[in-house]
Amino acid sequence: MAFAYGPFDRKGKYMLGVHWVDWLIIAVYLVGITGVGVLAIKKVRSATSYFIGDRKFGKFMMMMFTFCAGTHTDQAAIVAAKTYRVGASGIWYEWLWLFCTPFFWIFAPVFRRMRAVTTADFFNTRYNRGVSVLYAIMGMLQLTTYIGLLLKTSGAMITAVTAGAINADKAILATVVVFVIYGFAGGLSAAIFTNLVQGIMTLILSFMLLPFALPKVGGIAGLWNLLPDKNMLKVIAPTEITAFYIAVISINGLIGWVTQPNAMAMTSAGKTEMEGRVGVMCGIMFKRICTIAWTIVGLCGAGMYLGKTIDGDQIYGLVAHDLLPNIAPGFLGLFIASMLAAVMSCCGSLMITSSALFTKNLYKPLLAPGHTDRHYMWVGRVVAALVVFVGVCFAYGFESLIHGLEVAWRIQPTMGIAFFMGLLWRRANPKAAWTATLLTFTTMLFTSDLTMFGVPWNFNAHFADKLPAFMLFNGKLYLPWQMIAYLAVGFVSFIIVALLTSPTAKEKLDKFYECIRTPITPNEPEAEPFTLPPGLTPAPRDVLIKHPDWEIPKPSKVSIVGFLVGWVAVGILIWSFFWIMKP
Repeated sequence: MAFAYGPFDRKGKYMLGVHWVDWLIIAVYLVGITGVGVLAIKKVRSATSYFIGDRKFGKFMMMMFTFCAGTHTDQAAIVAAKTYRVGASGIWYEWLWLFCTPFFWIFAPVFRRMRAVTTADFFNTRYNRGVSVLYAIMGMLQLTTYIGLLLKTSGAMITAVTAGAINADKAILATVVVFVIYGFAGGLSAAIFTNLVQGIMTLILSFMLLPFALPKVGGIAGLWNLLPDKNMLKVIAPTEITAFYIAVISINGLIGWVTQPNAMAMTSAGKTEMEGRVGVMCGIMFKRICTIAWTIVGLCGAGMYLGKTIDGDQIYGLVAHDLLPNIAPGFLGLFIASMLAAVMSCCGSLMITSSALFTKNLYKPLLAPGHTDRHYMWVGRVVAALVVFVGVCFAYGFESLIHGLEVAWRIQPTMGIAFFMGLLWRRANPKAAWTATLLTFTTMLFTSDLTMFGVPWNFNAHFADKLPAFMLFNGKLYLPWQMIAYLAVGFVSFIIVALLTSPTAKEKLDKFYECIRTPITPNEPEAEPFTLPPGLTPAPRDVLIKHPDWEIPKPSKVSIVGFLVGWVAVGILIWSFFWIMKP
């Protein structure tokens, strides 16, 4: 079908319902970004530089990298979809991380001081090789889930924005080919350099619909008059997304963030600890601002399609489809190119991180030790492509975008318990880590409705009617209570097993904590994970709790000030959204 461009609607100007100017913009972007990424191959001199770069990036590049690695099309589409269904409170489907943001200022230097390539190095050093392999497997599961979710989103968006004129499967394939090419060639350096361009385009994707969508519904005031259910315009609604819901998913998110495999790259690819701190906190804060725009677009969609039956997964693309072509040729092409940029920037980073997990923590130590660095670099490249293939398979396994996101939420904190306990408590040991991880994951699966190996399991069908009413929502186990259940099982089992079994050797723990508390020095040479360079004196132990089993360090002035500034920024952002949504 051909789109209506008003005066621009002329015979011969369209291909698959899209104007040739739009196609030109899309083509220029795809060719240009591939070229930029491939040029980054000059920076790849070793397997380490392929997986983590050369740790030479400054604050601005780290901000753009973090913004793009953490901001992608599925989030815009999911927030808009949830908002279309439940109202302004749908913003918390992405703002669940908002209250975690100040903590990134605290955790960034911890990751950088590990002097590691992947988070699996943490589990190998703190526990043992077995726990590190367990993390690598769980981490790759997280990453392939996210890649699948991203690709499914891009398919839904392309279907919506072109009214089905462009085949979603072919569009996904084209997207995959581009970011696999530059990721295969340039590794994390390619991902970071392309993110500079793609960050700008992600901002365009986030805000370009607002000037056209808001006037269509008469602005926020018009929405208050237009939408019959006024709860749709409340930031904290008395229905599904309550203050309790927000608090629990925020805690779940913080526990999960530290073991997100790409957290190491986002905090450790910079020159110093400050690059990681500024990059991760400021980059993610930019994303929180974009979330407001996604939410307002979802509300505009609810007003524009009031009384109509619309697939919520496609609402963001439908708004673009119905508004942009009537402005001028090229607007739709810019929107599609920006959407592809957001997908590729994140998928490229996730692909490299997953490849690093496999190569550095499974293949090299267990399957093929003793090979050359060049060998491992090429293995990483091949695995990166295979990871994307698995992600494509995952893309077709989700019922909806929101379902896919909730699956990812529940997988994330599986090993977060072992991370936090291992970081702060000397009694933590491998048996406790294995027990807590497996029981957390098992409890999460048991309390879900899913199909495994072709066998369906429906927790709600068997047990929902036996639970107290306050634990249910729409007749099913309320998501926050499910999170409380598996997190409680994980923490309690970890503590019990750790107290009943032998602790890790003191010498091993001393070396681990010496590295964690010793700051990075300027131009510090690359070394093995958790290894201080020759001549660097370990920083003295200075903890909040004067007990030999606890390793909770006293925060520095920089940590305290940055942490407080982060909370001020969070408060301003929340106040701003409440102010915007006032009737």
